[in-house]
Amino acid sequence: MHIHLPAISGLILTYLLVFARVGAMVMLLPAIGEMGVPSRVRLLLALAISVALAPTVQGAYPATAPATTVGLVILIGQEITAGILVGAMARIIMSALSVAGFLIASQIGLSYAQTIDPTQNTQGAVVGNFMTLLGTVLIFATDLHHLAIGAIAGSYRMLPPGGHLPTSDMLQLVIRLVSSSFALGFQLAAPFLVFGFAVYAALGVLAKLMPQLQVFFVAVPVNILAGFVVMLALLGAMMTLFLNYYTTSMGVFL
Repeated sequence: MHIHLPAISGLILTYLLVFARVGAMVMLLPAIGEMGVPSRVRLLLALAISVALAPTVQGAYPATAPATTVGLVILIGQEITAGILVGAMARIIMSALSVAGFLIASQIGLSYAQTIDPTQNTQGAVVGNFMTLLGTVLIFATDLHHLAIGAIAGSYRMLPPGGHLPTSDMLQLVIRLVSSSFALGFQLAAPFLVFGFAVYAALGVLAKLMPQLQVFFVAVPVNILAGFVVMLALLGAMMTLFLNYYTTSMGVFL
């Protein structure tokens, strides 16, 4: 296969580079970029976003292709890296719900209930999978998935085409997002950690007062039931806090 660089210019070059950035983002977006979604659907979505976005960002790209094939490959690689950064940000944000779900499941006695998480393509606690799926549904229900498209458009200001990638800034952004996502997961699970400490302390006192009582057989169903009651009471506030965090984090590129 021979690539004629003079023929790749103008709008054709713009569409190629925009598709490279958008396609990398779509491949990593939660829900859309999962293996269960047909590849044709992801391809059509990436093409549709590229067609809509290309006219608005055409001025950011060079009018002609680089003189060498290596230069074109480097330019495409920079675009793919920018798209991966935006898609990975959304993926890292969703991991906060997985962390919270794992901690909650450990406290209420469901850590051994493992199921396949379709959004992470891994096996995780059933509570974490439920919270991840609920968070994904709420993102689409509240139209916050538009922030991902807005982020890919805003990335042209932070990561302009043809320039040197600010690797140090990108690394700091990823590190800050990972730490804040873990902190959010811990905050979401904090009421359950306090609840678990209180329940286990009470059961320890009960075991001392009534040694003949089989505390384990009493503790497991009570712990699970009380945990679901607390989750039912706090689920709305937890999801609201997560959606606000998602909006703030994805708004970095806007």
